[in-house]
Amino acid sequence: MAASSLAFPSLQPQFSSLRNRNHPSRQPPSTPRFSTVRPITASVSERSPIPAIVSSPEPTKLPIRKIPGDHGLPLIGPFKDRIDYFYNQGRDEYFKAKIQKYRSTVFRTNVPPGPPLAPNPRVVVLLDGKSFPVLFDPTKVEKRDIFTGTYMPSTELTGGYRVLSYLDTAEPNHGKLKQLMFFLLKHRREHVIPEFSSAYTELFQSLEKDLALKGKASFADANDQAAFNFLARAWYDTNPGDTKLGEDGPGLVSKWVLFQLSPILTLGLPKYLEDLTLHSFSLPPSLIKKDYQRLFDFFYSASGPLLDEAERLGISREEACHNLLFTTCFNSFGGFKLFFPTLIKWLGRAGLKLHTQLAEEIRSVVRSNDGKITMAGMEQMPLMKSVVYEAFRIEPPVPLQFGKARRDLVIESHDAAFEVKEGEMLFGYQPFATKDPRIFDRAEEFVADRFVGEEGERLLEHVLWSNGPETANPTAGNKQCAGKNFVMLASRLLVVELFMRYDSFEIEVGTSPLGAAVTITSLKRASF
Repeated sequence: MAASSLAFPSLQPQFSSLRNRNHPSRQPPSTPRFSTVRPITASVSERSPIPAIVSSPEPTKLPIRKIPGDHGLPLIGPFKDRIDYFYNQGRDEYFKAKIQKYRSTVFRTNVPPGPPLAPNPRVVVLLDGKSFPVLFDPTKVEKRDIFTGTYMPSTELTGGYRVLSYLDTAEPNHGKLKQLMFFLLKHRREHVIPEFSSAYTELFQSLEKDLALKGKASFADANDQAAFNFLARAWYDTNPGDTKLGEDGPGLVSKWVLFQLSPILTLGLPKYLEDLTLHSFSLPPSLIKKDYQRLFDFFYSASGPLLDEAERLGISREEACHNLLFTTCFNSFGGFKLFFPTLIKWLGRAGLKLHTQLAEEIRSVVRSNDGKITMAGMEQMPLMKSVVYEAFRIEPPVPLQFGKARRDLVIESHDAAFEVKEGEMLFGYQPFATKDPRIFDRAEEFVADRFVGEEGERLLEHVLWSNGPETANPTAGNKQCAGKNFVMLASRLLVVELFMRYDSFEIEVGTSPLGAAVTITSLKRASF
């Protein structure tokens, strides 16, 4: 996750114009404290060799075009672009205006935050479904320290370590840490479905209570607690409410994430005040060191078997715990915090007809499986699966992707080829790639059954939310999300649990710094 997903107005005119042109628990050690910056353990000198690559760009049949665009005057250009990006135009209009100006979905510009926080904001932008996937190829792009883009949050926010998300595939710790995340995902896999059901039963009970008392219920508040409880119970066999952490986890995590992402967020403050305080300087990590230490202590105490496995892999218990915390809180909890309200938003807007179809499909399959929700059973729910894929397509939870060219490259859009030099920063805005009308019909619409059937399944290679195509799988040697299949499973479970309980529901949708603000206004109990 790099930033919030906002509304995405139509891109059809822009793309059309281009188309017409050619558990033993241990006490936390006394030494690992948040305020102590640890040596960075994966340095440039420790890189592993990457696969053999050629130095010359690939041949292309498309006409070579010079990359259009510019970066403006030093300091002035990046500042103007930042103000346009956040305030004058907004992110979508900012990119759409440049597509129209340059008549190209590949161009040069600046991206926030820019100076002084990020001295070099210059990027080559990729805004179509054909050019965007180069960002997933580890032989072509480097991902070292660019998880959040052209700036990197202080390692004081992660115990002094560069955690997995900031490591390139060529660094030796990348493979070890990703193997640890695979172990995290599998070592208690039989607990995932029951713990999800338990945590989200609590969520639905909370929503019903608020509806009865207030006539409406915030989905986000209940979802945050349910998501954190689910992850802690399923992966760590620990109920946060039974520990010193209590119910504070979601709030602590949200504050910690804000300190990392503030340079690329807007919070609704006066424009220039917000730009000066959030986008020009980093928030001091010292302000949340006690909060982070509480999270670290919780995960260290709950991670005994995982830390044992880390030592077997050659990772210190301390470094492993900081990585487990980041994966659980930033990647997983953060993903659920962003995407689950988005999923509910699109389902709610779709209306009664789709709700009825989903309820019929889901309940029929569950009843045929003796009332049990299983992974095999969910594979027999094509409409439910398609709805989840479509939500990931139309509003991916991680819209921003970055990569630095490992060598000279030729990158192709639908209409032209562009030469990129080694070391240039590439940037992709995923919602434009996954709503490319030259790939998807009715690309701007939420089409619930888009991925049903053989023809629909062929489109899955263009669903890219996981830092890779939906048809690929994460490995120790790529940067695709280690929890890709886990996140998909949890998202499907949310839809199944929802329509096992309710025939339909109604919502109101607002905005928030991170994703949609969804308010439930009606829940109709299951009647069949």
